[in-house]
Amino acid sequence: MPADARRWRVLAMLAACVILSMTTWFSATAVIPQLRAAWSLSDSIAAWMTIGVQVGFVIGAVGSSILGLSDVFAPKRVIIAGAVGAALANAAILMFNDALATVGLRIATGMFLALVYPPSLKLIATWFARGRGVALGVLVGALTLGSAMPHLVNAVGGLRWQVVISATTILTLVGAAMVQLFVHEGPYPFPRAPFDPRRVTDALKNRGIVYVSLGYFGHMWELYAMWAWFLTYARLALQTQGAGGAAAASYLTFAVIGIGALGCAAGGVMGDRLGRTFTTALMMALSGSCALLAGFVFNGPPWLFIAIALVWGFTVVADSAQFSTMVTELGDPMYIGTALTLQLGLGFLLTVVTIWVLPLVAGRLGGWQWVFLVLLPGPALGAAAMLRLRGLPEARRIAGGRG
Repeated sequence: MPADARRWRVLAMLAACVILSMTTWFSATAVIPQLRAAWSLSDSIAAWMTIGVQVGFVIGAVGSSILGLSDVFAPKRVIIAGAVGAALANAAILMFNDALATVGLRIATGMFLALVYPPSLKLIATWFARGRGVALGVLVGALTLGSAMPHLVNAVGGLRWQVVISATTILTLVGAAMVQLFVHEGPYPFPRAPFDPRRVTDALKNRGIVYVSLGYFGHMWELYAMWAWFLTYARLALQTQGAGGAAAASYLTFAVIGIGALGCAAGGVMGDRLGRTFTTALMMALSGSCALLAGFVFNGPPWLFIAIALVWGFTVVADSAQFSTMVTELGDPMYIGTALTLQLGLGFLLTVVTIWVLPLVAGRLGGWQWVFLVLLPGPALGAAAMLRLRGLPEARRIAGGRG
């Protein structure tokens, strides 16, 4: 098989693995309504069903960065171990059948998923010296679609929460098997690195990576809070508009998160052709505008509410892969895995804050209509960081000189 055909085959297989593995990310979030009834969940515990994964991912990502796992060991081995671990932690929810134990297991799930996502980005970069923005965009699109899948499963209706948890566990194990059978590193491997925890701080001294990370942090301030709470927001909005019930809200949430997969692919094409700093700044400007407009269309009409939501879902994640791509272009090749994992870990730490804060703000405001205004500073500051990077000499190393 020609090398060009092989790289797209590996990308397809790895993307499928990410889709299947990431179904465990929001598996518990998607069934919170059923768990509220079954376990009499408080609002705080319900929030931790989602926040726990973010916390676990941060712990796993920072720990992996300090240990240099993605640079010391073959990414394929790390990915398989992470996927199997996430599946087992997810399945254990069925065994314990307890709210507090589930929070702990969600943290464990996030820790293992930190061994799936960042190493996947590094592995696929070994296949794409050209078109890397598109390749990483496809992988982040896979993550997006995987995150949306539990909402689709739950939208079918009539499913017990145990079925959703079981299905996502099986899908994750299938993803691990696919990596074992069909995925390997490409012809442009990064050099293996010795264990050196000091390399974590080296990434923070690289001016280009610092600006990329600032842009990424602004992006993450918005992204996961929107994903985590859009189902709640959509249910209340559609009820207010008389436009549907719980199933309609779940279908809409799947569509809003899922359309981001197309956004990631489009962002990859734009990043490679028009420049990554321009693409990321543009997408954050558009997604921030949607966060503002969401409050104005909360009461309808339904078609406009749905249209704004879909545009938001498309743009809120379209820039995500470009931040990781810029790290691979600006960082020390020997420690790309460490730099990627550290950036992702710190970014996910911010998501814990916004996911926790949004329902508190909704309580203070007496409703959810304007709650997404809290997210506006993220894309505003992130876009400013990207425009600043565009004017620096480091931009000449990004996207073949396009910035």
